[in-house]
Amino acid sequence: MINVEQVTVTYGDLTAVADVSFVVPPGFVLAVSGPSGAGKSSLLWAIAGAVPVAKGQVEIDGLVITDRPAAAAHGVVLIPQGNGLARVLTARENLSVPLLADHKPLDELDRAVEEALTQVGLADSGDHLVEELSGGEQQRVAVARGIAQQGRVILADESTSELDSSNRERVLELLRVEADRGAAVIIATHDPTVADSADGHALMDEGRLSWVRRL
Repeated sequence: MINVEQVTVTYGDLTAVADVSFVVPPGFVLAVSGPSGAGKSSLLWAIAGAVPVAKGQVEIDGLVITDRPAAAAHGVVLIPQGNGLARVLTARENLSVPLLADHKPLDELDRAVEEALTQVGLADSGDHLVEELSGGEQQRVAVARGIAQQGRVILADESTSELDSSNRERVLELLRVEADRGAAVIIATHDPTVADSADGHALMDEGRLSWVRRL
């Protein structure tokens, strides 16, 4: 469960997230939409422990999140905007790195990597360097890396922005499968189709969150 309590994120004099509170239970998908600069990414990064919280707290299944390593070890998976892939590695290697860090046995690791690449339609692209892939393919590799980790929480930041309609539907279905497995999922998006597919829809504007459709 994601429990965000009166979270504020600041960068100097700029307030990116202002006193935001909500809960996402396991098995649910929340879409957060809003214009660029509204605070969507800052909110997701705060939940992931990647940026500090100036006020309030984030709690995941009883653990108060204070830093990224502890959050990652607790199963908080972030699929960042811009993909966050290592361009000098292959698609398969990009998926393997976080699983190796989690000390997953090699046979399970290989199986998880191949299954995730297949699920995003890139079974034949595992040995391609990231820089050899299109923008949409890179985005699907990032999604595959996220789902391969089988996290408690999946935070997807604009993870369908470069995809055509069929691959967008594929990714949304995979995130729904993650929720059905028991993960709590948040998707930051500009796409109304993505927002409509979620269980709940919140809008951010100038760092403040309001509800379009509650969970």
